[in-house]
Amino acid sequence: MTNATLKAGTFIGDDGAIYVDKKRRFWLVSFMLPVFAVIGPVLYMQLGQDWTLWMFLPVFYIFIPLMDYFLGEDTSNPPESVVKQLEADKYYKIIAMLQVPTVITSFIFCGWFVANHDLSINGYVATALAAGIIGGHGLNIGHELGHKKDKLSQWMAKIVLAPAAYGHFFIEHNRGHHRYVATPDDPASSKMGENIYSFAVRELPGAIIRAFKIEKTRLNEQGKSALSIENEFLQTMGMTLFCYIAMGLVFGAAIVPYLLISAFYSMWQLTSANYIEHYGLLRQKLPSGKYERPQPHHSWNSNHIFSNWALFHLQRHSDHHANATRSYQSLRHFKDLPSFPNGYFGMYPIAYIPTWWYRVMDKRLIEATGGDINRINMLPSKRKKLIEKYNLHDGQAVEQKLAA
Repeated sequence: MTNATLKAGTFIGDDGAIYVDKKRRFWLVSFMLPVFAVIGPVLYMQLGQDWTLWMFLPVFYIFIPLMDYFLGEDTSNPPESVVKQLEADKYYKIIAMLQVPTVITSFIFCGWFVANHDLSINGYVATALAAGIIGGHGLNIGHELGHKKDKLSQWMAKIVLAPAAYGHFFIEHNRGHHRYVATPDDPASSKMGENIYSFAVRELPGAIIRAFKIEKTRLNEQGKSALSIENEFLQTMGMTLFCYIAMGLVFGAAIVPYLLISAFYSMWQLTSANYIEHYGLLRQKLPSGKYERPQPHHSWNSNHIFSNWALFHLQRHSDHHANATRSYQSLRHFKDLPSFPNGYFGMYPIAYIPTWWYRVMDKRLIEATGGDINRINMLPSKRKKLIEKYNLHDGQAVEQKLAA
C-alpha cells in the first residue's frame, strides 16, 4: 500500500511504522472557541436577556476543565518516521488557516452587535470580554502560524493578531521569548513567588519594548532605519490601527470602549498562558555565559485531551520550545516532565488567586526541580523566604562537597 492510497489520517513510515491520527477530526474542536464567544449575542437577539452574553465564562472556565478532567490525558506520539508526512499533510494547515477569517469575522460581528443594540453596561462589557476570548484565540493561531517559514503563514499570523492589538507578539515571541525562555532575562517567564498581577505589570510593557528593540536592531544591522516600511513592528501596529479605524468609521464612537476592553482581555489571555507555562523553571547558565539550549523540562506541560484539541496542542509546550518549528499535529509527549493537573483553562482561575496557585504549583515546582535553587527561577525579593519555607538546597554545593 502506498502513501497515496492510504485513508486520510493514516501514515506509513519508511521503516514500515503505521500511524493513524485519531485526533484528525477532533482538531475541528478549535472552532468552538470563537463560535461560543458569539453564541451569547445570537441568543440575546432572540431572548433579550443579558445573562446570555455571559455564557462564555462557564463554557471556558467550567465546561472545558470538566471535559479535561473526565476525558483525561493523551500521551500518544506519532512515530518519527511519519513526522515529515504528517507535517506535509495540507489538512492540518488548512484548519489553522481557516481560523484566521473565523476570528476576524467573529470579532467584527461582536463589534457590530454592541454598536447596533441598546445594551446595558453589563451586556456591553460581557460582549467585549467575549470578543477578548476571540482575540486571545487569534493570538494562539498567530503563535502557530507565526512559527512557519512560508510567507503566507507569516502574513496570516500578522493579520489574526490585529484584533488583539498584539501584533508585536510575532516578533517578541519568536525572536525574544524563545531565546530567553525560562531565564531571569525573559519578561514572559514568571518567577517562583511572583503572582500573575505583578507578572503582568512586568510582562506586558516588557514584550512591547523588546519587540521594538529586536526589530530596530535587525534593520540597523542591514543599514536600514527603524522607521523603514520593512519594520514588522510598525507593520503589525499599522494593521491594528487600520482595523480599529475602519470599525470606528463603520460602527461609530460606540465601538471604542469595545475595542479597548476586548484588546485588554485578549492580552490577558496571553499573559495568563505566559504566566503558567514556565513558572519557576530555570535554564542553566554555561561557563561561556550563555544559557543552555531549551529542553522539554523547561516548560510546564499538559496532555489533557479536550483543551489540546481546542488549542492546537499549545499545552504540549515542552516539545514546542525544544523544537519550535514542529507543527501542532506533530508535537510530542515526554515522560517525567513538569505537568499541570488540568488544561490551561482549568489552570487560569487557579492562577488568578495567588495563594491557591502557590499551594498547587510550588510543591510541583519543587518536585520537578528536586528543590535545587540552581534550577528554580525565583523572585529575588522572596528568595530568602522561599528557601526557608520549602527547605530548598544548593545542588551544586552538595555535589562539590560529595566530590571532595
